[in-house]
Amino acid sequence: MEAAGARTRAAARRRDRRLRAPATLKEQRDPQPGVRLPQRRTEEDQEEAVFREVVSFTPDPLPVRYYDKDTTKPISFYLSSLEELLAWTPDVEDSFNVALGPPECRQPPLSSRRPRTLMCHDMMGGYLDDKFIQGSAAQSPYSFYHWQYIDIFVYFSHHTVTIPPVGWTNAAHRHGVCVLGTFITEWKEGERLCEAFLAGDERSYRAVAHQLVLMAQFFRFDGWLINIENSLSLAAVGNMPHFLRYLTTQLHQQVPRGLVLWYDSVVSSGQLTWQDELNEHNRVFFDSCDGFFTNYNWREEHLERMLGQAGERLADVYVGVDVFARGNVVGGRFDTDKSLELIRKHGFSAALFAPGWVYECLEKGDFFQNQDKFWSLLERYLPTHSICSLPFVTSFCLGMGTRRVCYGQEEAVGPWYHLSAQEIQPLFGEHRLEGDGRGWVKMHCCLADAWNGGSSLVIRGLIPPEVGNVAVRLFSLQVPVPPKIFLSMVYKLEGPSAVGVALELTTGDAGSCHVGGISALSAETSSRRSPRPLRVPPTKLAKWVGRCGQQLSGGWVQRCYEVNLRGCLLQALFVNFSRPPGSQEEENFICRLGEIQVVDANSLLTPLPQVQAVTVSQGAVGAREAHAPGPGFCQPVSDSGPGSGSLRAWPGWPCGVPGGAHPQGGVSGAAGRVGQGGHAVLHAPHMSDH
Repeated sequence: MEAAGARTRAAARRRDRRLRAPATLKEQRDPQPGVRLPQRRTEEDQEEAVFREVVSFTPDPLPVRYYDKDTTKPISFYLSSLEELLAWTPDVEDSFNVALGPPECRQPPLSSRRPRTLMCHDMMGGYLDDKFIQGSAAQSPYSFYHWQYIDIFVYFSHHTVTIPPVGWTNAAHRHGVCVLGTFITEWKEGERLCEAFLAGDERSYRAVAHQLVLMAQFFRFDGWLINIENSLSLAAVGNMPHFLRYLTTQLHQQVPRGLVLWYDSVVSSGQLTWQDELNEHNRVFFDSCDGFFTNYNWREEHLERMLGQAGERLADVYVGVDVFARGNVVGGRFDTDKSLELIRKHGFSAALFAPGWVYECLEKGDFFQNQDKFWSLLERYLPTHSICSLPFVTSFCLGMGTRRVCYGQEEAVGPWYHLSAQEIQPLFGEHRLEGDGRGWVKMHCCLADAWNGGSSLVIRGLIPPEVGNVAVRLFSLQVPVPPKIFLSMVYKLEGPSAVGVALELTTGDAGSCHVGGISALSAETSSRRSPRPLRVPPTKLAKWVGRCGQQLSGGWVQRCYEVNLRGCLLQALFVNFSRPPGSQEEENFICRLGEIQVVDANSLLTPLPQVQAVTVSQGAVGAREAHAPGPGFCQPVSDSGPGSGSLRAWPGWPCGVPGGAHPQGGVSGAAGRVGQGGHAVLHAPHMSDH
């Protein structure tokens, strides 16, 4: 940029000199009346004249690929041609789009043979409000938060190379979900593109594979869905398995747990003929990569035939479900559970295409209710995954809001949308007690109030007279815990309710797990424990839990707990609601959760490493501002929107909070039972976490 500017200024000076014609001899001899001839200039005069010379030049425009033309904000981008793909090399501007890191640890791992759930996000061409890396002021944007049901997230569009917007990658990875981009070719142009890189020798298709792997590695997403929606010549289709195999092998070497999936379109003859199943006509592509995504117009007989074709790789067959219910499909829309029932019956994975139907086609004002309804109808068929590391911190922020709040203090009013600011989401759902169904608990997100960020978790419920307590699971975990952990919960009760609110946890085998500082609820639920609240926190932890048990700003209350453990596995976090002493009536309650933390006590006492060798450059600053950090870091933000401006704490990414957010999961469901001592345990009877 500097060299170009210097050249531009020099050219301007030369142009100025050419345009200024020298004075003629006559003008010098016969000056105009009142005009003085210039005297001999001193050296200082000459310097001053040069200094005051006007230099005009045209600045270099911002690269259109990387910046929004209307706002100049950095955006996620796609590539539209083979030439663009082959010419791409990592640049300073690309740093905006680099995700924070790989998917967080989860159990069971994606490599397990358990049937998986893939979500293919296709919405109105893609790259909408989600393209703004530093967030935007979008009103009523699309948001997804049922991550506990999802194993793989595919960002889909009809551009040749669809690179997932970094906000989606950050949100998915925080929940332990892997993210795939899309490589698609279509129509006559797609035929020409495929012929160009597939019909020749191996150097051509290897060059394309190298670029796709480099992109996934550089931007830190996890692989590709390959979707060839056009016919192929015999030479091109003959090389397609070699291309897939080479791409898959190279990706596995460069991207840990990377995936390459093939969409059911072209068959081995090169014809574009959707099969709606895995069979002998497309098996060669399945054998060359990590998985097969079927077309949508299948029937149960297709699933039955695929059992023999898939063999031991049932989980690698993703049976496609078009949520829009286009074509001759099973289920779709609010009947998508009919599709899932058949898919799971035969042991296959599921690929849900465009579940954003609830946003695109239904009332925007009812979006959250419709989205919760859609996923609740599917939950019995969607196994979940679990957090497997500490620290665990979440404020339940959706990555959007109508205002920005930091520790109960309102900092700005106005809509904002920033996917990278989404924090770990719980197990949403409605749970009812067995029997007459009078006792129930329901959870949903809410933008009306927040402790940190833009939203909180609202838990509504009813405690029937015959029950003393109800408890609902928020998160599923598989965490080997250190000898001592601290837990913190920020909450507030809405209205006049006086129910008690407490955190509970479950641990591994009680016979081999020594637990101190907590009490078992009953013999029947001996693995679930109720920690004793800390009234006075340890002196060394005063900064972290200095206001335990106190009323905070905005009516929030913080509860802190200390638990001593030895040889334990932390398995779940619950919140328990107990009726007030002496109450014999039904107790309705509305509780708003603002934050939960589970941290290793030793990590809080260990000094943070010193920052060293700080450098600032034009590219580095842009890259830093492009990423939303995890809790415990500051991000540049401004009053005009998250992610740009002066450096201060971004609400939802608080400075000083220990550790970062980690993936969550858990079991879902709507059944319940009453344990000993009148304690209601809400749980799911259908699908195991693992």
